Amino acid sequence: MTLSSGCILCHKGAKMVLFVTGRCHRSCWYCPLSSERKGRDVVYANEHRIISPQEAVREAEVMDALGTGVTGGEPLLVIDRVADYCRALREHFGKGHHIHLYTAKAPTDEELESLACLVDELRLHPPHECWGTILDSEYIRSAKRAKELGFEVGMEVPALPGVEHLAAALPNLDFLNINELEWGETNAGEMRRRGFVLTDDVHNAVAGAREWAQPLKNNLKVHFCSSAFKDSVQLRERLKRTAYKTARPFDEITGDGTIVYGVIELSAGDLARCRDFCEREFGRENFKDLGDRIETAWWLLADGGDDLPGKKYVIERYPNGGIVVEVTPL
Repeated sequence: MTLSSGCILCHKGAKMVLFVTGRCHRSCWYCPLSSERKGRDVVYANEHRIISPQEAVREAEVMDALGTGVTGGEPLLVIDRVADYCRALREHFGKGHHIHLYTAKAPTDEELESLACLVDELRLHPPHECWGTILDSEYIRSAKRAKELGFEVGMEVPALPGVEHLAAALPNLDFLNINELEWGETNAGEMRRRGFVLTDDVHNAVAGAREWAQPLKNNLKVHFCSSAFKDSVQLRERLKRTAYKTARPFDEITGDGTIVYGVIELSAGDLARCRDFCEREFGRENFKDLGDRIETAWWLLADGGDDLPGKKYVIERYPNGGIVVEVTPL
């Protein structure tokens, strides 16, 4: 098995995920996109909503990204936006910042030429209904033209019955990524209608997906990416890169890349006394005064916070102001 350049960086958690739009010209029944993004013309860098290329650059800096994966929705519906964001990343980080792009379109020559100096790797997603006749599709023409222009070119599809038909396309590709089919909030109804079930109560993987991909697994150009790997390795490594870059002295970084810290919520009359106590007992570098609350190391709060007023609890969250995973009262 030979991983694409983009996959090698993804395995390290070193790629920023740049979601450029939730709009799409297709309505694939298996699309796992969340309701917060599906159909909405919004931009996210990793888990953060952004509105400018400069914000994307800052998010890439925060996680010390070595590259970016451009996704959607359908990125080519906003190709000028894609070009603006990729150009900003390239200008800031240099040509060594690897960029790959997903598309469910068969890009035209004009589209390919406009991205040739900005995108290194193209990942085509032909719809399920054309897999059986893939050699007669426009995707092969696009793949050939993209390779002529210097792109690394592959296909990336979910594991579905019939995926073995894509073997016919392999001579025209550098790689074929098969993602384990995942159950999501927006495709659950279609999954049930087709009689699909989950493999277990822990993961989002659909039972049978591994078997559907089995006929292609021994081909050196084919990589099967499991749901568990994306959840437990790829995301974790990306979070850890961000956490080590952004954590405060008193934040604890977990093995999953989340951060843990303590919080004291205070009334106005208690702020001065609590601030003095924290500076005296914890040290100035071990707490942050945010006006209506104080944040500090959770273990300092657990061990020495009994005499302090206010509501006290421990927060675990994604780094750099990301989503809260758990709140535990003290």
